[in-house]
Amino acid sequence: MFDDQYSTTVWLYIPASMPYSRTGGTISGITQSISDAMYDAYERRLLSEVKAGRIPTHIAVIMDGNRRFAHQLGLDTQEGYLKGREKLEKLMEWCVELGIKVITVYAFSTENLMNRPREEVDRLMRLFEENFRKAADDPRVHEHKVRIRALGQQNLLPSEVQDAIRYAEERTKGYDKHFYNIAVAYGGREEIVSAIRKIADDVLGNKVKRDDITEQLISSYLYTKDLPDPDLIIRTSGEERISNFLLWQVAYSELYFCDVYWPGFRKIDLLRAIRSFQMRHRKYGA
Repeated sequence: MFDDQYSTTVWLYIPASMPYSRTGGTISGITQSISDAMYDAYERRLLSEVKAGRIPTHIAVIMDGNRRFAHQLGLDTQEGYLKGREKLEKLMEWCVELGIKVITVYAFSTENLMNRPREEVDRLMRLFEENFRKAADDPRVHEHKVRIRALGQQNLLPSEVQDAIRYAEERTKGYDKHFYNIAVAYGGREEIVSAIRKIADDVLGNKVKRDDITEQLISSYLYTKDLPDPDLIIRTSGEERISNFLLWQVAYSELYFCDVYWPGFRKIDLLRAIRSFQMRHRKYGA
């Protein structure tokens, strides 16, 4: 098989659904190994093509498949989340390199908070606490002026996680070159309901008139009030759903679904998603 029609050069096809090992491993379902040299050449070519086109200002990622990735490899579920965290750090690096200004990632929903086993939730909360503090102290964050923010119902999170969020937000609050939003204890419908309640309160308090309520006003009451809506939504794991993520903001976003589980997501998968975005003619309406 060959790479898709958009590439000007024919390369050996690297399926998005197969995690590529840069350490000498093999890819299930492929009869021959792909050398690092071939992979790197393909990546460089794709990067050059993407950089020559229109780069999205804001991408949002539904990071799905951590647990399935772990189970597929016979690992503990927690190991899947740790691998997912490593990939999130890589995503930030790739987006900075490409000049993408805003990244929003769906880390943990309100449904997950209520429905996942308590032991798993507790372990994830400890991981979130560690992740926010680690990100806040990461030299790359300060070098590239990345502002970190959490989106969601922080009051539902353990106090230790809330403290870590405040630490990260405080350490990066003065930055405006890049924005790194982590949606945790987040639900899109809840975000809209919360905005409506705040607007209702302001109408009753005579701060807002009924006729002042517009799309722009509603947007100004959302978690993402001072950010552009996402240009591109990427979901991993092969699922093709939005899953209550940024429901208001994605009205005109381009959607891209790929088969790879989140910890196996590669730079070429991001580049392919952006190249797909570049090949589309964005329409606002029907």
